[in-house]
Amino acid sequence: MALEHNESPNQPVAKFESMLKTDDVYFFDAEDFEDIIHHYLNNGKISLAKKAIKIGLKQHPGAINLRLLDIEVLVFENNLEVAEKLLDELQLMDSTNEEIYIQRANIYSKKDNHEAAVDMLEKALEISDDSFDIYSLLGMEYLFMDNFEKAKNNFIKCISFDEQDYSSLYNVVYCFEFMEDYEGAITFLNDFLERNPYCQVAWHQLGKQYYTKEMFSEALAAFDFAIIADDSFIGAYFEKGKVLEKMGKHNEAIENYETTIKIEDPTSHAYLRIGKCHEKLDNDELAKFYYYQTVHEDPLLDKGWLAITDFYVRKKNYERALYYINKAINIDGENALYWKKCAKIHFVLQNLDEADFSYKQAVDLGNYELDTWLNWAEVVKKNSDVDSAIQILIQGLQFYPEEAEIEYRMAGLYLILSDSEQAKFRFINALKLDISKLSIFENAFPEYYNSIWTQNIISNIKKASE
Repeated sequence: MALEHNESPNQPVAKFESMLKTDDVYFFDAEDFEDIIHHYLNNGKISLAKKAIKIGLKQHPGAINLRLLDIEVLVFENNLEVAEKLLDELQLMDSTNEEIYIQRANIYSKKDNHEAAVDMLEKALEISDDSFDIYSLLGMEYLFMDNFEKAKNNFIKCISFDEQDYSSLYNVVYCFEFMEDYEGAITFLNDFLERNPYCQVAWHQLGKQYYTKEMFSEALAAFDFAIIADDSFIGAYFEKGKVLEKMGKHNEAIENYETTIKIEDPTSHAYLRIGKCHEKLDNDELAKFYYYQTVHEDPLLDKGWLAITDFYVRKKNYERALYYINKAINIDGENALYWKKCAKIHFVLQNLDEADFSYKQAVDLGNYELDTWLNWAEVVKKNSDVDSAIQILIQGLQFYPEEAEIEYRMAGLYLILSDSEQAKFRFINALKLDISKLSIFENAFPEYYNSIWTQNIISNIKKASE
């Protein structure tokens, strides 16, 4: 039953579902089955789509489009061998159907053979009258291959077909950003806006590019135009708030963040930004209020807990800071940032065993930053375990083999152990790597810096470099 001109497009779906409930068998045109199947696929109802395909193929066994939809579902469910066999059969019947090549491309893509997928899509392009979707698929395949230049060019072709294809617009900007070609992105977006001056998405993306380039006045103007185009565009208000923060206009930034809350349900990110603005304005009580609102809205947002912790650290209220960082760890004990912050607070409070444990947890969870190794070694040294401090710095050297500060600190630790041979080796390494950082050794080990031993080595290194 094909739809009449004035019939609702949902009528075939309603009729099909009525058939399923009554166990009656109704006849549908092949085109109606296509509409029904697309409806279910678009709504994620795969089992109903499969039922429609099965019944449709019984009524129309020669309908190529129905067979292609059957193949599409098979590919989606990773039944790739069956799908390939059916494609082989279809290709013998109709070798000029671009959808056959598109589905072959999907199969190759599923197998991570993206080069072959591109070849199939290129063949589909040769025989296709409507290449819009194919260029989009090509763009995605090139993204998988990290070929951002070709991906960008294909998404640009999609936009040339439909300038309201915002998904492709986002992908074009993403490619520019990944290539760190911010100037290219700005030029592209300005050209696009010449043709589409009321496109809030393009203004928003342009503002983000200017923000990255620290062109804050231009970014502010772009976000204002995005808001003029759509005064309910939350993203533009939020990004405008970030720009105003950078410009030191914290009260205006707060107004924009508050606007996002008025337009839609409040978000933890908006509360966090408002809290930071109030802290910059020395409105401590309001800052605390919004930080607490942040973690209430999203207890798993690490930036919220760290903001509260840092707030109390800045106030030198370390016991309170420790309370909140421990609260965060209880929520997410796998967060390396929490453990690192916890270690720093314990160190200030001279809880050396707890600081040692916290740094170990941070490293075990993948935090390998330079200051983590240096601070952890300092904690262990203060706890009178010089051997362990050296071992920690040796681990750090694996990640930072050219870092002079590690070598200077190891030299001092070996001197504490009276191992002058190792101390000399490390000290000479440090001087060769960066003699300008000698003050690190002087500040950390003043008792050794002024010794004849140290000064002789420094003198010899300087002479050798002249």
